[in-house]
Amino acid sequence: MRTSHAGRLVLALTATGAVLAPTSLAQAAEPLRVDLRSDVNRDGRVDVTGNSDTSGEDSWSIGRGALFLPNIDDDSRRCKATGPGGRPLPDAKLAACNDALDTKVNGTADAADLARVRSVPMKNVPSDAKGSIKVTTGAAQTRVFLKRSGAWTPVTAGTRLTAKELRSGVEFGVEAKDVIRDSRKWDGRTVIRLTVTSAAGSTSDSLTLRVAPLLTHHHLQQAQQLMVTKLPGNDPGAKMQQTFVKDLAKEVRQAGITKPLVTLTKYQDVWAQDFVEPAYVSMTGPGGHRQVMRVMLRSAQDREAGRELYEKLRGPNIGVVQAKGPDMKGWETLNSMGNLETIPPYALGGRSFPAGRVIMGERKDSKVRPSQEIRTLLKSQGLQDPLLLDTSWLYVGHVDEFVQFLPADTPRGWRLGVADPEAGLNLLRDAQRDGHGKTKVFSVPASAGAVPKETIDQALASRYLVADNTMAAKRIAANVELLKRETGITDAEIVRVPSLYTRGTEDERSGTRTPTLSRLGGTVAPQAAEEYGQQSFLARNRDASAAPAEPTVETAAYIPGAVNGIMLTRDRYLAPRQWGPVIGGKDIFTNAVTAAYTRAGLKVSYIDGWYYHLGMGEVHCGTNTLRDASAAWWKP
Repeated sequence: MRTSHAGRLVLALTATGAVLAPTSLAQAAEPLRVDLRSDVNRDGRVDVTGNSDTSGEDSWSIGRGALFLPNIDDDSRRCKATGPGGRPLPDAKLAACNDALDTKVNGTADAADLARVRSVPMKNVPSDAKGSIKVTTGAAQTRVFLKRSGAWTPVTAGTRLTAKELRSGVEFGVEAKDVIRDSRKWDGRTVIRLTVTSAAGSTSDSLTLRVAPLLTHHHLQQAQQLMVTKLPGNDPGAKMQQTFVKDLAKEVRQAGITKPLVTLTKYQDVWAQDFVEPAYVSMTGPGGHRQVMRVMLRSAQDREAGRELYEKLRGPNIGVVQAKGPDMKGWETLNSMGNLETIPPYALGGRSFPAGRVIMGERKDSKVRPSQEIRTLLKSQGLQDPLLLDTSWLYVGHVDEFVQFLPADTPRGWRLGVADPEAGLNLLRDAQRDGHGKTKVFSVPASAGAVPKETIDQALASRYLVADNTMAAKRIAANVELLKRETGITDAEIVRVPSLYTRGTEDERSGTRTPTLSRLGGTVAPQAAEEYGQQSFLARNRDASAAPAEPTVETAAYIPGAVNGIMLTRDRYLAPRQWGPVIGGKDIFTNAVTAAYTRAGLKVSYIDGWYYHLGMGEVHCGTNTLRDASAAWWKP
């Protein structure tokens, strides 16, 4: 957007009309013109000689418009985790430190985190001309640097550009001080104006940039590294989890993922999926290379394990963000990040989600939702508007307990995977019909701790098992219908995975809900696996003497939930070991789950996650995944 105000001007008559020009005869043939440009077409180059970056410089859309990054990483690792005397810093101070706080250009010599803005050389600028730069929109969230004599210096109200600099063209670097948190307060847009003033008058040009949106990963992005908590100690529970970490590392290597596991060790919270959601921001940097910054999105709760994101992971090209409101007290499980998954890219009915779309669970029956702050942050990015599914029927209440998204060689590029309780019941019924009713439901070895001993006959005769799974099937079907309406996915694109659920934990004496393995409360202290079993699994698999069902029955996985696994590569899936009934030397649930994923074109391997299962979670709940974000999210 160009504006001008002439000072001493004369009217020059020409054959085609009249133009306003400065009084200087040497410049009368060409009026003074300021032209400020940015990387509107996102190719990593600011075009000051052609027209590729001129169209749309004053607007922004998903497919076109200049981007800049929030400078929230810690390139020089200057952010400390402790204060005077080595005392741990409070959460607020941990979160307050990042590169956006100083007026230096941090990181590599090429300053790849800075978005470039250039002025077109003004060959006819008067010798007395001076230039000034001002952020007219978004100033509180934006910092601009000037490249002068090969070094970057911050632009201030007193910064002036010389006529010599204006003649040769000026380069600026732009960074944001934060991500978009609430688009009603700041929608991420920044308007920068360059004004040139001389005795002849003044003229200016403005352009618009928008901070790159904070995006969550989807399963079409290749896994690059896995995260897991590693427990110390020699007690049975710790040993089980240590064995899981070793087995996970082996599976990761066999899948071709070369980076070692990121092991979190300080706070002993084994639910690595719940206290963080890996996300990212990106733009095309100088030279056309994608500049990606990982952003670890800490759960809205001040879960202690989230501190390790700042203490251990924050660094070059890795930042941490938490959306936390004043109401965040206690442990509402819907705010755990196991309750946040992402539909892969799709378009339907005029709406496009080129970077995918977030799903989260809500307790529709009791009208409880994830925190307003995290939903506002996600919606404010403008690309992944969260879709809420009903998880009222689940005790923990996370979407990863019953739904997943699987890469597929189809026009859509992905399939929907869902738990199928009816198929799970049919497996037990078929086994009973074939004379295997006396077979134990669970084949877990006794060394795993308290192992349920009920038979198939006893399970099917339970007062609750059939009713709970009939209810779960109806609830899942309603959620599937919502996903079909929102995405356009068809029944032919749905992978139904045999599963079983049963109602949640109750304390035998008081009848009150009791969280286990601290899934709902955060930190896990190493304990014996037998203790987990007695307080969780056996309690929620109660027999006909149990109390009457509540109006809203909340369930958890009975057989380890196969959909609660890890997508390692496009064609390799890691599922929790089923430990189901063994008939004829084969686990009938393992066979059925393998068949379902094989039909979807996936190779399935299994890992023993019984340790997590006892706490009403599975192997997905105990891990997290860093995925490749180098692709242009703005391209469908």
